[in-house]
Amino acid sequence: MTEKLPLLVDSHAHLDGSQFDRDREATIQRATDNGISHILTVGCDLESSAASVAMAHKHRNIYAAVGVHPHEATQVTEPTLQQLRELLNQPKVVALGEIGLDFYRDRSPRDVQRDAFRQQIRLAKQVGKPIIVHDRDAHDEVLQILQKERADEVGGVLHCFSGDLNMAKKCLQLGFYLSFPGTITYPKNQAVREVVKAIPIDKLLVETDCPYLSPQKFRGKRNEPAYVRYTAEKIAEIKGLTMADVARVTSRNCFDLFGIGSVDQSSKIAYQIRDSLYLNITNRCTNNCIFCAKFSDFVVKGHELKLDHEPSVAEVKQAIDDPGRYQEVVFCGYGEPLLRLELVKEIAGWLKQQGVAVRINSDGQANLVHRRNILPELEGLVDAISISLNAADAESYQRLCQSAYGASSYQAVKEFLQLAGRYIPEVTATAVTVPGIDITACEQVAKELGVTFRAREYNEVG
Repeated sequence: MTEKLPLLVDSHAHLDGSQFDRDREATIQRATDNGISHILTVGCDLESSAASVAMAHKHRNIYAAVGVHPHEATQVTEPTLQQLRELLNQPKVVALGEIGLDFYRDRSPRDVQRDAFRQQIRLAKQVGKPIIVHDRDAHDEVLQILQKERADEVGGVLHCFSGDLNMAKKCLQLGFYLSFPGTITYPKNQAVREVVKAIPIDKLLVETDCPYLSPQKFRGKRNEPAYVRYTAEKIAEIKGLTMADVARVTSRNCFDLFGIGSVDQSSKIAYQIRDSLYLNITNRCTNNCIFCAKFSDFVVKGHELKLDHEPSVAEVKQAIDDPGRYQEVVFCGYGEPLLRLELVKEIAGWLKQQGVAVRINSDGQANLVHRRNILPELEGLVDAISISLNAADAESYQRLCQSAYGASSYQAVKEFLQLAGRYIPEVTATAVTVPGIDITACEQVAKELGVTFRAREYNEVG
C-alpha cells in the first residue's frame, strides 16, 4: 500500500514538542507508512533547534531547521547567533527558521522582534542557507524587512501563509515559496484557498506545522506529519491536479529550496500530468518567447525536461510503455514538436492503431519550417491541435515570440490555424496571459479565424 501512495514532504513540523513525547517514534513511522518521504522539523529557540538537529541525525528521513521564533526574540544575542551558526554547519541542517514577526500575540516587544528578524536574515546570508519565515498580522513589515535585508539572496518560504494575493505575488517576486497547512481545509478559509488557486504550484510547499493546525478531519486533535496528505488533497482539488501531480511538484520544490530528497530523471521523454501523457521530443524551438519558462529552468510540474539528445522512435515508444493508461497523449515538451514531423507522424500512427487520442501543442510555424503545407499529413493521425497565437497583431507577436522567421511568422500562424480545421477535428488558438497582452483582442482574432480560443495562465506551465 505504501508504495502506491504519491510521496510527500512535510516541509514544516515541530517533532521536538512535548505533545510527541509518548509516541514520537510511532508518529514518525506512521508518516512513513502514509507516504511521507521526508520531514523537516523546525526549531523555535536554541533548545528546540538542538533537539531538531539531534532528531535529524537519528532518522534518515528527517531534516532540521534552526532559529529563534519571534515569540522568543529577546533570546537573540551574539552568543545565541554564534550557537545558531554552529548548528547551521551541522549535517542535515537545511535552513534558518522559523524567524519573523508575530504582531498577534506580541510575546516579545515589536522592536526586539524586528531586530532579531534582521540579524537572523543576515546570519542566513553569511552561511548561505534559506530562511523559514513566520508572519502573523505583520505582512507589510515582513515584506519590508525581507526586501531591505536582501533576503532574496538566499530565498526561503513564508510558512503557514496567511496574506492576500497581492502579498503572495510580492513574495514570489522575491523568489520565495509559500507553504500551506491543514487550515486550507477549513470551510471558512476560502480567502486562502483563492490564493492557492491563483499562484503557480511550482512555488508551493505543503506542511503540517504539527502538533498545531490539524486539517478539518482531525480539527481539535493533535496534528502529525501523516496528515499533510489532507492538505495536498485539497490543493489537488483546488488546482485541478492529481495527488501524484501535487506530490511530485511540492517534493521537487522542497528539493530545489532545501536540498531534501532527489530529482527523478526518468520522465524526460514521456511525462504525466493529470490523466494525460506528454511527449518531450525536442528542446529546439522556432520561437524565442520572452515569457518561456525554460530560460530559468527546464522543469514542468516537477518533471525535468532538459534532453541530452533527441529521442528516437524506439526510445519514445519505450518511454510511453502502455498508452492505453492515459486519457490522451500530447506532443508538447519544451520545444516545438513539429520540428520532428516524421517522428510525430510515426508515433501518432502507432498510437491511433491502439485507439489512443492524440493532441499536438504547436507554435503554428511548421509550414514555414518544412516549406509546404504539412497539415494533410496529420489527417487521421491527430485528434486535436493547440496553436500558440499569443498576440493580436504581427508587431506584438514578434516582440513577444521573437520568431526565427521574422515579420512573416504571425501571418503564417494565422493561416495555419485557418487551414488546420480541414484536417484536424479540434483546433484551438491559445494565448499566454503575459502582462500587457490584450487577451480579448486575441480571442477576437481566433473568432475571426473560426477556431476555439483558450487563455493560458502566465507562469503556470502544464
